Amino acid sequence: MAIDQLRNLLLIALCVVGFLLWQAWQKDYGPKPVQPAPTAAVTEDGQPAPVVEEDVPALPNISDDVPAAAPDGPSVTAAPDYDKVRVRTDLLDVDINLRGGGIRRLALLDYPVSLENKDEPFQLLEFQPPNVFLAQSGLRGKSAAGDSNVPDHHAAFTAERTDFVLADGDDTLDVKLHWKSDDGVRITKIYTFHRDSYVVDLSYQVENGSGEPWGARMYGQFQRSEVAPEGGLFRTYTYTGGVISGPEKPYEKIDFSDMRDVDLKRSQSGGWIAMIQHYFTSAWVPTAEGSNYFYSKAVADDRFVLGVMTPHVSVPPNGTGSVALRLYAGPKVQERLKAVAPNLERTVDYGWLWFIAEPLFWLLTKIYGFIGNWGFSIIVLTMLIKLAFFHLSATSYKSMARMRKLQPRVMDLRDRFAGDKAKLNQAMMELYKKEKINPLGGCLPILVQIPVFISLYWVLLESVSLRQAPFIFWIHDLSIHDPYFVLPLLMGITMFAQQKLNPAPPDPMQARIMMALPFVFTFLFLFFPSGLVLYWFINNLLSIAQQWVITRKIVGKT
Repeated sequence: MAIDQLRNLLLIALCVVGFLLWQAWQKDYGPKPVQPAPTAAVTEDGQPAPVVEEDVPALPNISDDVPAAAPDGPSVTAAPDYDKVRVRTDLLDVDINLRGGGIRRLALLDYPVSLENKDEPFQLLEFQPPNVFLAQSGLRGKSAAGDSNVPDHHAAFTAERTDFVLADGDDTLDVKLHWKSDDGVRITKIYTFHRDSYVVDLSYQVENGSGEPWGARMYGQFQRSEVAPEGGLFRTYTYTGGVISGPEKPYEKIDFSDMRDVDLKRSQSGGWIAMIQHYFTSAWVPTAEGSNYFYSKAVADDRFVLGVMTPHVSVPPNGTGSVALRLYAGPKVQERLKAVAPNLERTVDYGWLWFIAEPLFWLLTKIYGFIGNWGFSIIVLTMLIKLAFFHLSATSYKSMARMRKLQPRVMDLRDRFAGDKAKLNQAMMELYKKEKINPLGGCLPILVQIPVFISLYWVLLESVSLRQAPFIFWIHDLSIHDPYFVLPLLMGITMFAQQKLNPAPPDPMQARIMMALPFVFTFLFLFFPSGLVLYWFINNLLSIAQQWVITRKIVGKT
């Protein structure tokens, strides 16, 4: 028997809450994917390529990258001093460690830590135990123990000066670090920074004066601590961890538990690796030519390494050569990410409904281009979505209104056949057939809209543009909860009002559940980002207006 069409509200509530609970459950208890075996290279005719020594390279030594944790827990001491080079551009403030030439601090100048600390830029990369996040790079020879004429990310580099600034009028800034082996190999490690860009090009220029052939592979890797999510039960969860992209799987998450369980070992053409978090990402992008080697490793103190090695490069005696990687370290802005590498924009993690979410975000940004306020842009987008589903919603509300009109007759049938459920079902179906009412007419249109609701949820949650974006009055940041909880309370009131427009459930248990839903959702939304609550509130207002008009037309003055 199909029960009253007011259950569509319950259906939406259960779907949304169920989706969020399922996501949280999967994060903590769900099955972990089995890492695929290394992908074998193939020749042009499709046959397996012969395996050479470089196909399974020796990984970098990471035993002493970070001071060991104290016996009774993680180290909480300040990061140790080190010889460094400081680089400043219009967007970045970077510290490069001369021991290894890796990036140990990277601050985003256009993104303050908070509205209260506008002068302090957000640090994406940092060396502050226990929250360690490093971008390391180096060269690796064939020997597992390392080669004396190949500098890894522990080698000692030198620089002409310790402070570099992108000058006014310059579009690029080269920072050169120098290294020399005892047998005459000279290597220059060059970081190239760009104006108005979060891309850093990294290359090694090799001058082989050793008299012997020289060879190595370049690697770029992230070393990161596993940081517990903040906020507890009522905070919205966003993924923090590793991602790998390749021809077969353009976007594959490799979280810390995956890296703890099994090491990643994979060869593939092109692709990239990244460490992502809410609003920001860092990615190493190799060239698409040749077979790159992707790897991961769990190390001490809940730290994890995710990296990529380029194909082997050889330099003849008295010859020169070069090898390069590209680093992106910055906000998850889709236009910037698309320009760096294919599928890198997927790090703006919209979940499995990304193909719906991306057009919604595109539309939201176009609206913002005209309005200039993200809060009002959300309102206009909500109205456009409501307009797109106007006829579907009208079908649902008409069905609910007809059910409301039949409610006295339904209650009469329940009283008449209270002791015979089979006859009650038969009588109700005959009534529906006579009145030409589809019992599911109110539910099916709502089901069609649920994927759009979920997609918009992720758009508003993942968009870095809403980070610290003001709306009006007391709402100065749409990415955090309403400090006075006004929006969640208004949202709860609209849910209650919308419920009153629906026919009352004849079943007492259903009636109690429906009465509790506005209070439950108000409680859950108290700590949701204001942008999400604003969308839900406006959607409720529009739904109430549409439903009230339709119900009044059908029910009339009865």
